[in-house]
Amino acid sequence: MSLHRLTRIVMGVPDVDQTAAYYADFGLTPTNDSSGTAAEAPHAIRAFSTVDGGEQLRIVHSPRRRLIELGVGADDPDDLDRVAASLTRLDVPVHRTSDSVTAVDPGTEVLVRVELSPRVSQAPAPAGPYNAPGATARLHERAPGVLRADPVRPRKLGHVVLGSTDQGTSQRFFQEGIGFKVSDTVRGLAAFMRCSTDHHNVLVQQAPVAFLHHTSWQVDDVDEIGRGATAMLEADPGRHTWGLGRHHIGSNFFWYLKDPAGTFSEYYSDIDCIVDDALWKPGVFEGAEALYSWGPPPPPSFLAPEDLAALMTGAHAPAQ
Repeated sequence: MSLHRLTRIVMGVPDVDQTAAYYADFGLTPTNDSSGTAAEAPHAIRAFSTVDGGEQLRIVHSPRRRLIELGVGADDPDDLDRVAASLTRLDVPVHRTSDSVTAVDPGTEVLVRVELSPRVSQAPAPAGPYNAPGATARLHERAPGVLRADPVRPRKLGHVVLGSTDQGTSQRFFQEGIGFKVSDTVRGLAAFMRCSTDHHNVLVQQAPVAFLHHTSWQVDDVDEIGRGATAMLEADPGRHTWGLGRHHIGSNFFWYLKDPAGTFSEYYSDIDCIVDDALWKPGVFEGAEALYSWGPPPPPSFLAPEDLAALMTGAHAPAQ
């Protein structure tokens, strides 16, 4: 497909410094230091990169937590022309430059920027060797996963999950306007959509208010998920939300934590890959079967974040 990845996100939070410290602990690499003075703090920007994706997160000040901007990579100017024309047919206002198209999805209130961008190149992660019944590939040595000592570093931004006050409109915006493809749906609630070969890059779900539910960051394997989450919880056990488990839709292993602003962040690995659209049949799922195949049940705060009422009223109630 001519769209090929998420390039970056801009996340708005009430306390930039506190949230930035969390994502540094999470394993993202700071790419700037613009803390400034206390008086300048509301205008501060923190930027972070992943191992393979370059700069993929910017954190800026906002009265409430939200996703301000979502970047989508495209191959060439013809792709931008197609996106601009498709959005115009949906009566969505479009701003076109030589290297980007921007438009706001009214349901999620997110500015989506489709921009010319190089594709991500990823060196394969070391695999195994794993022992299994009848196949002992590793003899007389410990598993590499238990010998790793370096901090966990996410390889790329995989997907974002957004609450929309009009899920149908948001799905049309991303699918018919931007050019995402639907991988699976949850009846009457959500659509998993992709702009790459990953099973999904954006999930839009019906919600009483537009908000950012979580961001998801790829790591090498399930050992890296466990090591990353363990390090985060050793620093602050209150960060734990849900995991370890395996999703049914998308198939990925997961572990969710919560940042100081109240947004969930996910380590994931082993997500479904769709290279040939003709070989993938989108499914329609109901209720809990969409969430996970195994693991602990999701806590109520994952399904309905604790600050949802505050977001609905415009008040700010940051998670503690």
